Amino acid sequence: MRNKMIIAIAVATLTTNGLMGEEKKFDYNVDRFADIEVLRYQVPGFEDLSLNQKKLVYYLTEAALQGRDILTDQNGKYNLVIRQTLEQIYVNYKGNRENKDFKGLEKYLKQTWFGNGIYHHYGMDKFVPEFSQKFFDEQVKKLGNQKLPLEKGQSLNEFLAVIDRVVFDPAYLPKRVNQADGEDLILTSATNLYDGVTQQEVEDYYNALKDTTDSTPVMWGLNTKVVKENGKVVEKPYKVGGLYNDAITQIVVNLKRAAEFAENDAQRAYIDKLIEFYVTGSLKTFDEYSILWAEETKSDVDFINGFIESYGDPLGMTGSWEGMVNFKNKAASHRTEVISNNAAYFEHNSPVDDRFKKENVKGVTAKVITAAILAGDSYPSTPIGINLPNSNWIRAAHGSKSVTIENITDAYDEVASGTGFNEEFAYSEAEVKMMKAHLTLADKLHTDLHECLGHASGKLLPGVDQDALKAYGSTLEEGRADLFALYYLADPKLVELGIFTDPDTYKAEYYKYIMNGLMTQLTRIEPGKDIEESHMRNRKFISEWCYEKGKAENVIELVKRDGKTYVKVNDYEKLRGLFAQLLAEVQRIKSEGDFEAGRQLVETYGVKVDPELHKEVLERYARLNIAPYKGFVNPIYTLVKDEKGEITDVKIEYGENYVDQMLRYSHDYSPLTRKF
Repeated sequence: MRNKMIIAIAVATLTTNGLMGEEKKFDYNVDRFADIEVLRYQVPGFEDLSLNQKKLVYYLTEAALQGRDILTDQNGKYNLVIRQTLEQIYVNYKGNRENKDFKGLEKYLKQTWFGNGIYHHYGMDKFVPEFSQKFFDEQVKKLGNQKLPLEKGQSLNEFLAVIDRVVFDPAYLPKRVNQADGEDLILTSATNLYDGVTQQEVEDYYNALKDTTDSTPVMWGLNTKVVKENGKVVEKPYKVGGLYNDAITQIVVNLKRAAEFAENDAQRAYIDKLIEFYVTGSLKTFDEYSILWAEETKSDVDFINGFIESYGDPLGMTGSWEGMVNFKNKAASHRTEVISNNAAYFEHNSPVDDRFKKENVKGVTAKVITAAILAGDSYPSTPIGINLPNSNWIRAAHGSKSVTIENITDAYDEVASGTGFNEEFAYSEAEVKMMKAHLTLADKLHTDLHECLGHASGKLLPGVDQDALKAYGSTLEEGRADLFALYYLADPKLVELGIFTDPDTYKAEYYKYIMNGLMTQLTRIEPGKDIEESHMRNRKFISEWCYEKGKAENVIELVKRDGKTYVKVNDYEKLRGLFAQLLAEVQRIKSEGDFEAGRQLVETYGVKVDPELHKEVLERYARLNIAPYKGFVNPIYTLVKDEKGEITDVKIEYGENYVDQMLRYSHDYSPLTRKF
C-alpha cells in the first residue's frame, strides 16, 4: 500500500557540505515537460555502509533495474514497440531538432518514459501526440526495417498501420485503466493484463477457484495474465520459463549475487524464497516469501522486488512489477518506532466497532528509510510511504513492514518553498502560517500513521473474500488508512509520546487534506473528466463526505471572496469526529465485504467534479506555473575494483540527466526488447 505525494512543488537547490569544507549546491532540478517536473534525490548515508552492504545494495539495484520492461508491457501491449520506435527516431534524427514536429515527438517520448508507456501515470488517459502522423511515418520509413521492432514476417506498412492507429486515433485504446461504474472494466481498459476475456468471465474464473473456508488464501491473479485459449479462460504466469522470462531470469541472476552479501541468514532465506517464487510462479511460495520478509527486521538494507500493487488492474488483482532498494535511516526512525511500539493502543482505541478490531496486534515494524534506487512502478514517480505485505491474513498473523521514505520527502520539501501555492489557495494568512510552521512534521506523521498503522489495522470477518470490494477495493483501502491517520493525528497520545510538542500541529494536515480533497487536487484532472485514480478518489470521498455531513454545524465552509473559492475549517475537533464516523463505516464496509455500500460511498462522494470550481482552480493554478506531477532520476552506482578484479568499493554519482538515463536504461536494462 502506498501513499502518494500530493503537494505541488517547484525547483530549488540545497546547500550541502562538500569536500575540503567548501559549500556546493545539490541541484535537484533535472527536466520539465508537459505536466511533469523531474528531480534528483540524494542518498545520504550510503558512504557509511559497510562494503558488503554496498555490494548488497548494488546487486539488488541491478535486479530492480532489470524489471523495467515488465511494467511497461503490463501497462499496454504496444508500449515497448512504440517506445523503441520513438527512441530510434530520437537518436537517429538528422533534421532540425527545433522543428515543431520533432519537439512534439521529444515531449511524447519523455511522457512515454515517465508513464512507462503511452498512458498518463496518474490520469490513465492516452497521451496526445503534438507531432503529425505524416512526420512520424516519414521518420519511421527513414529508419528502415533494421532499426525497427518489427514482428517476424511483418512488413513496414503493416507495422505502421498498427502503430499509427494506437498513437494517433484517440478513440482506440483510450484509457489504460477504466473505473467507470457500470462498464466492462476489462474490455474498456487498455492494460495488457487480460486478452480476449470479459470482466464477468474473469470474475467467474476466480470465484470458481476461491475457497471461502480457506483462512490463508493466496492473492489470486497476482502474477498472471488472463487470456482465452480454445474458448477456455486460462492464466499465463509471470515466471522463469513463462511470460517475461528474459527479464525475470536477469532479476534472478542478480538476486543470487545479492544473496551472497546478505546481512544475516534470515535475509538470505527470504531472498532465496523470492528466487523460488520467480522460478515456480507459485502464489503459495510468494506467501512464504512474504512471511519471511515481514518477520526479518534486523537487517539495515531491504528491498521490494516483484508484482506488488494492483492499482494498474481494473479489477485490483494483478500486481504491477515494482522495485525499490533502501536502507534504514536510524536517526529518523525513532518516531516510527515509537508509533509501532504503541500499535496496540491505536488499534484498541480506534473508533471502529470492536468486531472489526484485531485482538492481538502482530509485528507492525516501522522505520524511516533512505531509497537507494527506484524501479518499475516506483519510477520515475514514486510513493513516499509503503506498507507490505498486502495479504490480509499474513498481515494479521505475521505482521507487516511499514516505511516512510525520508530522502524522497526531503527532496520534495526542499523544492516546495516559494511557489506561492499555499498563498493562492489557503483561506487566510493564518492558514498559511500554520502550514509553514507545522505541515512538514504533520505531513510526515500522516504518512507514518497511514502506512505504519492504518493499513495494518482492522480485520476481515471470517469468510469475507479479500477481493469482495472489487474495483473499489484500492480506493476504500487507501481511504481507510488515511482516515485512521487523520483521526490519530489529533490524539493527545502523540504529545504524550513526545512526537508532537504543540497539540495543534495536526490542524495543518487537516486543513491541507480538506483543501486538497475538495479543491487543489483538481489541478491534476483535465476539464470534463471524472476522478478515477484511487488515491484521488479516496481523498475526494473523505473530504466531500465530511463537508456534506458537517454542513448542519458549519464544520467546513467553501467561502467566495473576490471571485475565488476558499476552504475554511471552522471546527477542527468536530472535523475529527467526522473522520471517526467515516472511519467506522469504511472499516465496516471492508470487514464485512459490503460491496454495494462501498460503491455508493465512492460513486456519491469520490468521482464527480464540479465543472465551475474545476475551471476556477485550473485558472488559478496555471498562473503559478507549477508542474503538478514530480518524479525522479536515479543515481548511478559503479563497482570499484582493484588490479586483481576484487570489488573494493561502490561509487555513487548524481549527475545523469533524464534523457541520458532513459536511453541508457533502454540499452542496458531492456531484456524484453529487440537490440539494435
